[in-house]
Amino acid sequence: MGWLLGLGIGAIALLSLAFAAIPLAAWWQSHDARRAIVLFHNHREMLEAKFFDLAQSLGKPRGLKWLDCEWFDNVTFARDKSTGLLTAFVGINVRFEAIEGGDMEDVAAVATVRDAAAVFHFHQGSWGTGGKALFNMNPQDALIKLVAQFEPVSVA
Repeated sequence: MGWLLGLGIGAIALLSLAFAAIPLAAWWQSHDARRAIVLFHNHREMLEAKFFDLAQSLGKPRGLKWLDCEWFDNVTFARDKSTGLLTAFVGINVRFEAIEGGDMEDVAAVATVRDAAAVFHFHQGSWGTGGKALFNMNPQDALIKLVAQFEPVSVA
């Protein structure tokens, strides 16, 4: 009979630990996000330069060369629902020129400034980018369009 009581107490203790772990995990995720957001703002200038270099080297959009990237203050932070990866969408305006001899050389719209959201990810304690831009949307639009993949992260 004593072993039954011990088993019951052990089960209650395990359940208590499990329920305590849920708020602890949420607190840790929130703490990690706040720390990551501070790091993003502290390294933003370097991240912007890295983004531009990578985006320029990708050759996208095809037939266009990246000339200039104007950065806006607005940043929207989100978390990938499946991986938990923290992501930042930053508003940019991009200017292109046609690559000489390319398909876009005679297209008048090449000179049009393009609205986009630059994408950054926080992975293993640091921010990085693949130079990916989501064209024709600002950071808030990106989060709305990608609502199935991302959930907003509060910066408060």
